[in-house]
Amino acid sequence: MQIFPRITKAVIPVGGLGVRFLPATRTVPKPLLPILNVPVIEYAVREAAAAGITDIAIVMSHGMESVADYFQRQPKLEEQLKQRGHKELLVNQIELASLANVTTIYQDEPKGPGHAILQAREFCDGESFVAIFPDDVIINNPSATEQLIEVYHEHGGSVIGVNTATEEVIPTKGIIGGDPVSENVHIVETLVEKPALEDAPSNLAIVARYVLDNGVFDHLAIEKPGANNEIQITDAIAALIGISPVHAALLVGFHADTGNPKGMLEAAIHLAKQDPELSDMVNELLNS
Repeated sequence: MQIFPRITKAVIPVGGLGVRFLPATRTVPKPLLPILNVPVIEYAVREAAAAGITDIAIVMSHGMESVADYFQRQPKLEEQLKQRGHKELLVNQIELASLANVTTIYQDEPKGPGHAILQAREFCDGESFVAIFPDDVIINNPSATEQLIEVYHEHGGSVIGVNTATEEVIPTKGIIGGDPVSENVHIVETLVEKPALEDAPSNLAIVARYVLDNGVFDHLAIEKPGANNEIQITDAIAALIGISPVHAALLVGFHADTGNPKGMLEAAIHLAKQDPELSDMVNELLNS
């Protein structure tokens, strides 16, 4: 049985203006908008850390430095919590700064998700890596990233997270085609970004989680803009087909696209219902 190298690095792109959340995002970067009291970006970093990732590169636009600052020690806050006797809160705040080694990389021009990933080429240093787009919050144990890494350890190469999409959603997503190799895993034979419904090879849509072979950078570096006139990560993965293994894993768990207010609300309600202190209150408010 072939043993594939352990994955220790993750790339988390967080660029974007957050126009669907204006006016809040005038001064607050979208990744710091909270689901209840936890920012979206924390879910992504915790997911990576829980999967054994030790080094994380957050790819951001200039002006979003507060996103990286969130994962640094906050001495003044910690001192105040200590003085007021909030021991549990203090421990939690210190833990945030020790989840992983967080590095900041800037994307100077908004040329798309593939271009954002390309900025982390030096950081990945020839290794396979995880890519997490944090707008898509996925709650499960094992996490979405752990599910993908499990498939990677079996097959190597690249692994794409997917779920089943309705007909109205298919033209807005990257869609994979290929035969199943097990109950929740397909070998990827074709991959199309935002196809017309009649051109879609299946109803399996990509969900913002990837394990990527480092060879993807060679294709991103020469890639021309595709769908939406942006450099798409899906086009680079498609170029790997036939060169190295590419599989898709049907992800298990609650999923919400928090890049829009509806998805943010959906995630907040779901997480509140899991909280013993909030669940009764949520049910009462929803039924009122």
